[in-house]
Amino acid sequence: MKKYFLLTVFTLVATLWANAQNLDKMQWFNEPESYTIRNGKLEMDVPAQTDYWRISHYGFTVDDGPFLYTTVGGEFEAKIKVSGDYKVRFDQAGMMIRKDPSDWSVIELKEPIPFLWLKAVRRLDAIELYYSFDAKEYTMMRTLWMQDNCPLMVGPVAACPDGQGFKAVFSHFKVKHLPDQRR
Repeated sequence: MKKYFLLTVFTLVATLWANAQNLDKMQWFNEPESYTIRNGKLEMDVPAQTDYWRISHYGFTVDDGPFLYTTVGGEFEAKIKVSGDYKVRFDQAGMMIRKDPSDWSVIELKEPIPFLWLKAVRRLDAIELYYSFDAKEYTMMRTLWMQDNCPLMVGPVAACPDGQGFKAVFSHFKVKHLPDQRR
């Protein structure tokens, strides 16, 4: 009976973890009008006049870009391949790691390139952000503080604050649980 129970629990946890990385099973924050999810790839028409921007010295705050996320707890590594048909300044696509509207970080593309791999590694209260052009050699962009031991929303994000919108493509999204360094 004990073996059957453990196998059932393991199967349930494995199923929930797999579904969390299946783009079809993830949740939208600001769902765009036009998108498709097929064969592990998300293609979206990024809506015009959307952005993520926190309180600035002149009081400007926006929180309305499309963000497809899964909730992840503990220590993890998240990777994604991003490309976009960028049209104007500030068109952006990337991976967001978000605790809540006041505590989040965005990895965004600043220059039009065919594609870019992004990776985030969460260890305790730090997140290391990396980029790569080949998914083999990663360069660290920055390290940031994020409260440890709390769940985070992780996934593809895009915004078009100034233009009429553009097409963004996300693929190879994967979140891998890492052993907890506290133990």
